Amino acid sequence: MPANPDPAAARGTPPAERLLNLVIALVNTSAAMTKQQVRSGVNGYGDAPSTEAFERMFERDKDTLRALGIPIVTVDAGGHSDDVGYRIDNDAYALGPVDLTPAELGVVALAAQLWSDKTLRTDMSRAMTKLRAAGAGEAAGDAVAGLAPRVRAAGDAYVPLLEAVSERRDVSFRYRAASTGEVLTRHVEPWRIAARGSGWYLVGFDRGRGAPRVFRLSRIVGRVKVGTRPDAFDVPARVDVDAMLGERVGVRRVATLAVVPERAQALRARATAPEPAAGRGAEPVPAPRPDGREEVRVQFRSLSSFADEVAAYGPAVVVEEPADLRGEVVRRLVAAAGIDRAQAAHGTAGTPTQAGTPTREGSDG
Repeated sequence: MPANPDPAAARGTPPAERLLNLVIALVNTSAAMTKQQVRSGVNGYGDAPSTEAFERMFERDKDTLRALGIPIVTVDAGGHSDDVGYRIDNDAYALGPVDLTPAELGVVALAAQLWSDKTLRTDMSRAMTKLRAAGAGEAAGDAVAGLAPRVRAAGDAYVPLLEAVSERRDVSFRYRAASTGEVLTRHVEPWRIAARGSGWYLVGFDRGRGAPRVFRLSRIVGRVKVGTRPDAFDVPARVDVDAMLGERVGVRRVATLAVVPERAQALRARATAPEPAAGRGAEPVPAPRPDGREEVRVQFRSLSSFADEVAAYGPAVVVEEPADLRGEVVRRLVAAAGIDRAQAAHGTAGTPTQAGTPTREGSDG
C-alpha cells in the first residue's frame, strides 16, 4: 500500500472524481474560489486530515489539470494571501458548437456504453440523448449499432488498473486460475487493458513467473493494490495485445449481407472482396442487386456477437448466408418485435415503429 495514500481516495473519493468536482466548481464560480472555499465546498477535499495535507492535494490537482490543458487562473484580490482565488478561464476552456458526424457519434456512444455500469450512467444517458441530435436520422443509429461494445462490466478492478497502467505503477492482486480454480497472489507490471469477446483483460509482466501474461479481470479476487512509485517500470516499445490474447472467439467465417445503399457503414468498412482482386489493390466495391440493395461480404468469428451487431441494423441489413447466422439474426428481431408490441400494449413504447418492422434493439448475447 502507498506510504502516504491520498486521504480522499482512502475515504471513498477517487482522485479522478475529485478532479472532476474541482473543474465543475471552478467553471461555475461567479468570480473565484479561495482555498478555504475549495476545501469546504468541493467534495473530496474535506477529507484531508490537516491543512498541510489539503495544500499538497490541491497543488497537485491544479498541476494535473493544467497539464491536461485546463486553464486554471489565479485571481489576486490585492489583500491578504487568503484572499487569493482560483477559477477556470471559460473563454479559453469552452468548446465550440458540437457538430458530430454519424461515425463520430458512434465512437462517443461506444465510450458511453463502456461506462454504463458506473456512477456516471445517468449523466452519460442524458449526454447521449442530446448528442444524437447531431446525427443524421437512421444513418446516425447505424454508427452507434455498428460500434456498440459486446463486453460485460469491467468490475471494480478496472479503475485502479487503468490508473496503474497510465502511471506505470506495479500492482498486486489475488487471482483465480481458470484451469485449477486456485487463488494465488500475482505481482504484475501492467502494460495494457483490452476487451476481447465478452470480457476485459490485463496484459502485463508477471514478476513471479518472469514472463508476460494475460489476466481476465473477472477472475481477480478482492482489491487491487497499487504500488507507491510512479514510472516503476518500462513498457516495451511494441506490445502485441492481439497476439497475447490469442484467438478467443472461434474460426473466421464470411457472411453475405444484402444492405440498403448508404447504410451500415461500420459493416461496409470491414467488407472483403467477393472474388480475388486480380492484382488490383482497390477496396472492395459492393455488388448491386436487382432488389436495389448491395451485396456486402464481412468476415466474423463469434456467431452470437455478430448476430447482435447485424440485428441492431433492423431491416437495413438482411443476411443471405450462412444459414445459422441468418437464423440467429431473425430470432433476435422476432424477440425485439415482441418486446415492442408488449410495450405498446402497456403504453410504454418509446417510438412507434412501422407495422411489421422489427425495432432496432440488440442483445448482449
